[in-house]
Amino acid sequence: MASDPKVHTFEEVAVHYKTKDCWLIISGKVYDATPFMEDHPGGDEIVLSATGEDATNDFEDVGHCDSARELMGNYYIGEIDSKTVPAKRAYSPPQQPAYNPDKTPEFVVKILQLLVPLLILGLAIAVSHYTKKE
Repeated sequence: MASDPKVHTFEEVAVHYKTKDCWLIISGKVYDATPFMEDHPGGDEIVLSATGEDATNDFEDVGHCDSARELMGNYYIGEIDSKTVPAKRAYSPPQQPAYNPDKTPEFVVKILQLLVPLLILGLAIAVSHYTKKE
């Protein structure tokens, strides 16, 4: 009689993130990819980049062939407790000051913001003075 598969927590899986000790979560299952690291066609770095998270999307995006999917069975060590997997967080860019492409010092920008309207007003007065009909 087959025993029930071992259920692993995310925290338990996440500590296995090295070439000589690498576990992956793919489609709710946990795989010990350590013996396959040297043989992986994409190299060990690509496998290591998928550790510490649910690697299902990474695995599916590559479009693995049927033989690769069959080979995964050799490395299956259990299931993941889905309640322990952290939710994916949306990316939020860091807050940055307004972009200043020409690197103009802030005080110059403020002075220009004050002077430009005054220059326009002065120009309008000069034009109206010289174009007055007598």
